[in-house]
Amino acid sequence: MNIILFGPPGAGKGTQAKLLQDEFNIPHLSTGDIFRAAIKNKTPLGVKVKSILDSGELVPDQTVVDLVADELSKDKYQEGYILDGFPRTVVQAEAFDAFLENNNDELDAFILLSVPEEELIKRILSRGEGRSDDTEEKVKTRLQVYREETRPVMKHYKKQGKVQEIDGIGTIDEIFGRIKNALS
Repeated sequence: MNIILFGPPGAGKGTQAKLLQDEFNIPHLSTGDIFRAAIKNKTPLGVKVKSILDSGELVPDQTVVDLVADELSKDKYQEGYILDGFPRTVVQAEAFDAFLENNNDELDAFILLSVPEEELIKRILSRGEGRSDDTEEKVKTRLQVYREETRPVMKHYKKQGKVQEIDGIGTIDEIFGRIKNALS
């Protein structure tokens, strides 16, 4: 099963992806985790990505697409995967569609976690990850970038009939239950 877990920063994608991974025994691929590891290890990609993220911007499409395609070519993803943080732009979505087609594969579900903006800001500022862009001003910039550049990805997949919108308010288990129902 190939799943895209989608939503704005703070919607709970990482938390829900880990639960889905355990439930369906398929790997979770988070571009954010890959980038954070690169930043922590001060790789050339990590240094580049850190400066981009510190300014509240998104990593260039081609960098992200190449990273994800390379990762998904590994054997552990043959039975499916959960994508979290990808695709973030329509260009990335189109490149991912081409990747799937070239590999005779398809997207099974596009799960959109819907959470009001006030709640997103509260969650991000209280989660304490210590990210350099976790200030109220930077969070608002990230949400603006999401609205302008990332939300159109949902429309791309809506045209394909893949989008299932899930209420992202409630306990972790309540939200997970809604996702499982949508996938069954």
